[in-house]
This record gives sequence, structure tokens and C-alpha cells, in this order.
Amino acid sequence: MTNARKAVVVGISGCSSSGKTTLSRLLRDIFPNTFVLHEDDFYLPEAELPKKHDLVDWDCAESLSIPDILKSLKHIHAKGTFPPFLDSKEDQNSVGEIPVLQSIIDELKARVKVWTSSGNNGFGILENSQHPVRLCIFDGFLLYSKSMTSIQSLIDIKLFLRVSHAKAKARREARIGYVTLEGFWEDPPGYVDKIVWPNYVEDHKWMFEGEDVEGMLKEDIVKETGINSQYGGVDIDMETTLKWAVDLLLDQLPLIVNSEH
Repeated sequence: MTNARKAVVVGISGCSSSGKTTLSRLLRDIFPNTFVLHEDDFYLPEAELPKKHDLVDWDCAESLSIPDILKSLKHIHAKGTFPPFLDSKEDQNSVGEIPVLQSIIDELKARVKVWTSSGNNGFGILENSQHPVRLCIFDGFLLYSKSMTSIQSLIDIKLFLRVSHAKAKARREARIGYVTLEGFWEDPPGYVDKIVWPNYVEDHKWMFEGEDVEGMLKEDIVKETGINSQYGGVDIDMETTLKWAVDLLLDQLPLIVNSEH
């Protein structure tokens, strides 16, 4: 198989602490020829970030360089490689203990290996061809907000992870902090309730019935945008989420790549 495209970009979005980075790194390890792009690597210098309630606001579109995100996604589609001009800091941040048994991860790796073998739907897409496609997992908290409309046409498969306020708050407040351009950031007291959660609600309420981000997604919006989210509500465990994501990619990747032949 000779693939016309160089890469497929899979967006994984959702509130901070919804499991995006954990899922992204697991998919990178399960699928061959895969790398992760982190939205957090596009923050502006801390001195340029906006403030809200006298706190630095890391959780809004104004804190990001959207032109640099566009530049990187266009490079990935054109070249199929990680942007050489981007120095990733996010991969230095820990995601903590992986909440999926190694035996499950190994089973999924074996399943993907079969999928890529001769005679199966994935043969020649990510490996076993002269020009395999790279798989880019794009991990970001704002990928589907209205403020990021300019980048969304460059995301081929859209995954959206949901989390309750209680779970997001507990997970975020359990973190020790984040590596940044300038050094290290720790959330000040009250940061989740003053910044993280209100910003998430404001940026994503348009997707939900009654603007309730812990409620039901609007079916017409999901269909129109192509955003994929799990049934079953919020706080779905990572093992179930990982299996769902693998199933989705095994189904969608051949459709995307083969549609161009």
C-alpha cells in the first residue's frame, strides 16, 4: 500500500484531569509508528498569560499560541513527523500510576499487531508498507471549544473524555505541579473552583443538553462535529476508556486512509 497522507491526527480532549494524557501515552505504546503532541507545549510565557480572580489563568485559549498549534498540525500532516521546532516540556510531567493492568495493555498490543498483519484491515497503514502513515495523538484540554475552531479541521479523529467536577478536582489537587517554560508551576489554593472548572464549563457548555457538562451531549452537535464520546456518563474507568479508544481507532483509521485512494 502506498499512502497519500503522511499522518492521521487523533485529538483527545476534555477537562483537566479527565485522563487525556494517560490515554494518549497508552495509545502511543499500543499502536506502532505513533507519537504524542501536547497542547500544553503551546503555552505563552508565564508573564504573558491572562489573569482571573488575581490568579494566572493557564486554562483558557488566550494562554496558548494558536498560530503555533496550527503551524505544528500543518507540519505533521505535510511531513508526518513531530515538529522539529517544538521543545516538549509536557512529557516531563508525570501522569501517576497507570490505572490499567499490564495484561490488558499486552492484550490490546497483540490485537493491534494482528490488525496490522497481512490480510487484515490495518495492514500497510502504520507499518508494513513503503510509506506508512504516522499516528499523532494530540492531547489537549481545549481542542473542541469555539475558540479553537481554526485547528479543528486538522484533527482527523476526535475523542472527548468526560469527568465530573468532583473527580476532576480530586485528581488535579493531588498533582504535585507542572514543568513549564520557566520552571515549575503549582496550583494555588482554590485554583480548580476559581479557574479550571468554570473555564471548562464556559468552553464546553455548547455541546451539552441544558449546558450541563455533567449531563447529556447534544446528539446533533456530536454528529455535526464528529466528536466521539463514550456512552455511560462521566468518570468512566481508564481500562474501559482505553478499550473504547482502541476499538474506535481500529475502525476509523482504515476508513480515513483508504478514502484517499
